[in-house]
Order: sequence, then C-alpha cells, then structure tokens
Amino acid sequence: MKNINYVINGVLAVAIIVLYILHFSSPKESKITRTFTAGSDSTVLLPVAYVNVDSLLLNYNYSIDLNEVILKKQENSRANITQKARSLQSEMQDFQRKVENNAFLTRERAEQEQQRLIKKQQELQDLDNQLAQELLQEQQKLNEQLRDTIVSQLKAFNANRGYQMVFSNTMGDNILLAGDVYDITADLLEYLNKNYSSPEE
Repeated sequence: MKNINYVINGVLAVAIIVLYILHFSSPKESKITRTFTAGSDSTVLLPVAYVNVDSLLLNYNYSIDLNEVILKKQENSRANITQKARSLQSEMQDFQRKVENNAFLTRERAEQEQQRLIKKQQELQDLDNQLAQELLQEQQKLNEQLRDTIVSQLKAFNANRGYQMVFSNTMGDNILLAGDVYDITADLLEYLNKNYSSPEE
C-alpha cells in the first residue's frame, strides 16, 4: 500500500507540473483574492495550493474501491496458490511414505515419481510468479486510472479557483511548511467524492 502511495504521489506531482505548464502558462491574473491577517499586516495569498495525497487516497471513494479490487485479486491468487501447495505437499508426503515402505516396484519408477513431483513444484513456483506479475500489472493499470481521474477532476475543480500551481504532499515529504489556508485537500476530496459514482450504486 505504501508503494502505491509513492507511485501515485510521484505521478501526481509530474502530472500537476505538466498541467501547470500546458494549461496555465498564459499570463493572466489570479482569481484568488482571499487574504489572511498576520498581526496587523494583510497579505494576498499566492495562487498556489497543495493536496495531502495520503489523506486523499485514504478517503477518495474511487481509490477505496480500486484498493478493494486489488485486495480481492490478491486473496484469490493467494488462495489458489495455497490450495495447490497443500495438494503438492500431500503428494510429496505420500511419495516419502512409499519410498520408506519400498512400495515402488523399481528404483526407476520411484525416480520417475520424484521427477514428476519436482516438475510440479517448479510449475507451482512459475504460476506463483506469473500471478504476482499479473497482479502488479493490474495494480499499475488501476494506479494510472486513478491518477488520470484525479488529474482530470483537478482541472475541473480548479476551473473557477484560479490556482496557478497545485503541489502534492505525502507525509510532509514535499512541503515542509505551509499555511493551512493553502491546503485544499478537504475541498478537493469533497468535490471528487461528489462526482464519483460507486459501481455498486
């Protein structure tokens, strides 16, 4: 889960920078006019904001649904491998008993059975690797879908807000200090969840 957050965080940062360059590079005045008071001084806010990606991913319904899809696939894959591993272990134990009781008519027949079990074990390892690779590819595909959705929704969200740049922040990695007024996570999250329809609905 932590790796997913880092990947999405990195991709979001790049996408947002590209968004800024492509979409907001023309010179125009910011629509942001909010001010905050520090002592007696009144200062106009910069047309920038940041999003706490960890919080966004934990609370965005689409992200939650995608995580559920991945978890179900992981569980199914693990159950499949576990079932086959138990079956193989049972066959190996049966083979060992037969060897100890001299149940094989010839040494050649025992070796054939041993080779069959070794081959079956290798096939099980190959299947495990294949399922892990397929799961990783599926996870990457879903991460891309999530990133694309967030970026496109962010464009619409920003249409009447006038931010010239939106940063991503994960566990304080990218932004060490910023005023709470620049944190638009809650507003964006509300917007995203309002515009998302769960497949179950």
